[in-house]
Amino acid sequence: MAWTVTAVPNLSDNYAWLLRDEKDGTVALCDPGEAAPCLDALKGMPEPGRLDWVLLTHHHPDHINGVAEVVAATGAKVMGAAQDAHRLPHLDLAVAVDEVVPIGTGYITVIDTPGHTRGHVALYLSEAKAALVGDTLFSLGCGRLLEGTAEEMFGSLGRLNSLPEDTLILCGHEYTESNARFAVTVEPDNEALRARAEEVRRLRAEGKATVPTTLAQERATNPFLRARDVAELAARRTGKDNFRG
Repeated sequence: MAWTVTAVPNLSDNYAWLLRDEKDGTVALCDPGEAAPCLDALKGMPEPGRLDWVLLTHHHPDHINGVAEVVAATGAKVMGAAQDAHRLPHLDLAVAVDEVVPIGTGYITVIDTPGHTRGHVALYLSEAKAALVGDTLFSLGCGRLLEGTAEEMFGSLGRLNSLPEDTLILCGHEYTESNARFAVTVEPDNEALRARAEEVRRLRAEGKATVPTTLAQERATNPFLRARDVAELAARRTGKDNFRG
């Protein structure tokens, strides 16, 4: 793989993502909600402390509150969506939906993913075979509809579902165990889902992360990505919002 991908746990259940281009050494960090764990992770990289880019998916504090400190320590530039720039930290590069942006020896494609928030984007790095999806798609789940609609989320999930099936899904939170408890009530006869739920239970019992996942795995197990239409997605999202299992 031309890029390495490292999860950086921060806050209570967030993940920032650290990506390094093995060809030229470029380092990018996505959604630092807390600076200290991210700066510690950078110390363990092949070029300790190097950071070229901070990448942002949306404006929520648990995804951006570490930006200023990380930038001050590293001199990294910040990339985020032009459509959400008024709510993001200062952007050195404001990118448009569908824009293809060079990074290292590769490229980022900016994907429009509203639903959780307006202005939310996902960032697809084809050379890394990875999608930074923020709070749009989770393993076995999707983001709450805080600003957007079920129709917008359905479209966003469809755009992510059009990526290659071996794409790594780099999501913003460790929500998989609670998502699994709901998912099996939606598709109780889905054997792949039941196997995934058991795997997740074991991983969390061992204190291990359940992500990254892959698009292929989510296609087989995620009831939100598997929703056939907007109405079904809306019903499942409402069900999850009210689920107490």
